[in-house]
Amino acid sequence: MNRNHKLIVFGIGCLALLSAASFHACMDAYAADTREPVDFVNPYIGNISHLLVPTFPTVQLPNSMLRVYPERGDYTSQLLNGLPVIVTNHRERSAFKINPGHDGAMAARKEYSYDNERLTPYDFSVDIATPEGDDGMHVRYAVSNQSAIYDIDFENSEPGKPAYIAISTGNGRINIDGSHISGWQQLPNDTRVYVYLDVDKTPTASGILEEGSVNTGLGSAEGENACAVWQFADGTTDVSLRYGVSFISEEQAAKNLAREIKDYDIDAVAANGRKVWNDALGRIDVKGGTDDQKAVLYSSYYRTFERPICMSEDGRYFSAFDGQVHDDEGVPFYTDDWIWDTYRAAHPLRILLDSDREEAILASFLRMADQMGTGWMPTFPEVNGDSRRMNSNHGVASVADAVAKGLTIDTLKAYDACRKGIEEKTLAPWSGKPAGWIDEFYARNGYIPALRPGEKETDPNVHSWEKRQPVAVTLGTSYDQWCLARIAQALGKTDDAARYDSCALNYRNIYNPETAFFHPKDKDGKFIEPFDYKWDGGPGAREFYGENNGWVYRWDVPHNVADLIKLMGGNEKFAANLDRTFREPLGRGKSEFYSKLPDHTGNVGQFSMANEPSLHIPYLYNYAGMPWKTQKTIRDMLKMWFRNDLMGVPGDEDGGGMTSFVVFSALGFYPVTPGLPIYNIGSPQFERASVKLSNGNVFEIVANGASDTNKYIQSARLNGREWNKSWISHEDVMNGGKLELEMGSRPNKAWASSAESVPPTLL
Repeated sequence: MNRNHKLIVFGIGCLALLSAASFHACMDAYAADTREPVDFVNPYIGNISHLLVPTFPTVQLPNSMLRVYPERGDYTSQLLNGLPVIVTNHRERSAFKINPGHDGAMAARKEYSYDNERLTPYDFSVDIATPEGDDGMHVRYAVSNQSAIYDIDFENSEPGKPAYIAISTGNGRINIDGSHISGWQQLPNDTRVYVYLDVDKTPTASGILEEGSVNTGLGSAEGENACAVWQFADGTTDVSLRYGVSFISEEQAAKNLAREIKDYDIDAVAANGRKVWNDALGRIDVKGGTDDQKAVLYSSYYRTFERPICMSEDGRYFSAFDGQVHDDEGVPFYTDDWIWDTYRAAHPLRILLDSDREEAILASFLRMADQMGTGWMPTFPEVNGDSRRMNSNHGVASVADAVAKGLTIDTLKAYDACRKGIEEKTLAPWSGKPAGWIDEFYARNGYIPALRPGEKETDPNVHSWEKRQPVAVTLGTSYDQWCLARIAQALGKTDDAARYDSCALNYRNIYNPETAFFHPKDKDGKFIEPFDYKWDGGPGAREFYGENNGWVYRWDVPHNVADLIKLMGGNEKFAANLDRTFREPLGRGKSEFYSKLPDHTGNVGQFSMANEPSLHIPYLYNYAGMPWKTQKTIRDMLKMWFRNDLMGVPGDEDGGGMTSFVVFSALGFYPVTPGLPIYNIGSPQFERASVKLSNGNVFEIVANGASDTNKYIQSARLNGREWNKSWISHEDVMNGGKLELEMGSRPNKAWASSAESVPPTLL
């Protein structure tokens, strides 16, 4: 194969984006700047983590079933564990492996050294060899929705030296029949993923790997590491391999391949993938800013498409929620969505830019509720079912947001599923069990009781590691019940709305007026004292909070910021408490602090940019009539923690949970309260941004003079009218038009500072 054509076909997008320096070198080579949105995507941003899980350089079409990334522990790993076939759940490893080489037993060798890796959202290439550097091969890959193609160059081919390709499954069955291989791998919860592969060369032999040699008399194997092998003629220089995947059957995997990839033209598959990505990313167009800022914006937007994934295959889908194959009735089925992470910004971003997909995703949640037999809204739906991780039931927030913003969903069915998930399922974190003692206590007393130091757990629903997280659950459920009230109101259920609006004030029950913090309270109504809001709560502060400490959860009342301001004594005290959050030191050495609170990274004072409960906090200054502080803080956070480099994400990204915050904030607005159809105004990074909306309209954000220095809004106009508010409505955005801001290097403290200018709690 001619390897010189790669740059012609893929342009700048195929160059390795290993660092900001190499990225700039690529950019300089294209001074004419014919770059398209996908050319700014750097899949390597965040591939080295600050502490916990890094991002992975994912190759996938938007929200598609088939996604892969290099099979290694993380970016620093020196070896690849074969070639990937399909990553089933977010952040997991590939099901099935492909191992090429020049000896018949090479499938037993799982590792390769590698070099010259090049990766884009739609393709990658890499040079691989044995760990000792022998038997070099060059591999190219391009992806479609449910199928993909590899080109493998056996660079050291010579007479008398056949080529081999092995396909193995971790725990399943593999079948081989001439130039076709198929099989399945077992996943948790009676879920299977299937594969069908073929090649463009006729193998000279094929069989099953047994004890280090290929048994050509066998056509199938089952169990751990079952492996089938193709042998190709001596001197074979290249093989193209196509495959399809399915969660329904091997036959459906073959159909998916036949539907999507008609031949072995890898360039055509890559070109189509490039077009699909440009169409998706092109919904946002920006002018001004730096190349690094564009890279961070488009790379963040790319991350928001990583999940949930579409499971529909020719109008059918497998659901792990009941173990059955269903007709999708024309509405695609989606799963793999960690809602605790994504309800805050990823779902609202999709409402703006792709409401049809968001409607299908919410419809999928309702199908899951039915299929599970409980009628409960899911919390952590994955490919192999609902893992019920984290705390609270924030699927209700995505439903409330969709209802408030005019999406078409089955509102009554959604209301019932959300209500049941909150009232019939236990509020104990990481549990899918029916409601128990702590739920009865919450219903009577309006808060989750904390255990005193040394007090033993009495509710069997409580996870031994995750604990009760009483403050986090009380605050989260207060918000969830506010969301229920909004849905009930939309349905005309006024009594329900009034009841849930009352429950939405339950955060007051754990507010300590002496300290102005949300404070754990025992079953007798007494605060746990003495108490350290930075430190107490055991690993991850789970005995009282959840992953973050009391300084972060101090601000977790997104549905009633006005009341939180009153509780704290007014705007000045509220803003002073916010200031202190960003300035308060850790109080301990980093090793001690992070060994106990590993999710609480990306610190600015006690504020943690690395975890989703913090995302809205910089915008809260708007509510106190001090939007200039929001403008400064947002710009500081973007510049400090979201960068075009390998460590350019401050914490667990969670497949769009965090990067959707970056997209919104870089554009200049953010949905602090899903369920309320407004957006807080921040500080746009770009002089001009155009957003192609779901309804076909275009919303423009013009920030005249915007730069790193000019971060402060001097004045604003909305569609030519003077605008002296630190928020805009969803209707304003969806109607199209223009928000025009004059930016400067010094704050205009008068702009949007009056009581009439602050974001409302209700419209």
